[in-house]
Amino acid sequence: MRASEVVPAGRWEAADEIDSVLIDHDMRHRRRVLLATRQGRSVLLDLARATRLRHGDGLVVEDGDIIRVEAMAEPLLEIRADPVTLARIAWHLGNRHLEVQVADGCLLVRDEPVMARMVAGLGGAVTAVSAAFDPEPGAYEALRHV
Repeated sequence: MRASEVVPAGRWEAADEIDSVLIDHDMRHRRRVLLATRQGRSVLLDLARATRLRHGDGLVVEDGDIIRVEAMAEPLLEIRADPVTLARIAWHLGNRHLEVQVADGCLLVRDEPVMARMVAGLGGAVTAVSAAFDPEPGAYEALRHV
């Protein structure tokens, strides 16, 4: 199977889904890659340009059927703090060019012991979690999709 189009989550019919792919964050920004579906099929993602795939997006295969994208759980650090401290921590993470997911009342980053120690030293509470990682796109990437 070959998928050359991505339909954003919520914009395709569930009845069109024939299978799904479970993909980690690093594999969800691609132009061309061979993926294995949950049912053991192969699907060639063949897009005109590299695209950031998100949980729930649909990959349209030749006959119009949909392969659903599922974001794989990964080891992350959940960072919580009061609002001022959390903003300071976010600044320090950004200053290190780390990918950061902004969630409800917390930040999520990849599980790295050095970052966990830094965040704790800045006054943040750090908890190891396993979750899908969907970091903020870069400012210029976000503008491209407007």
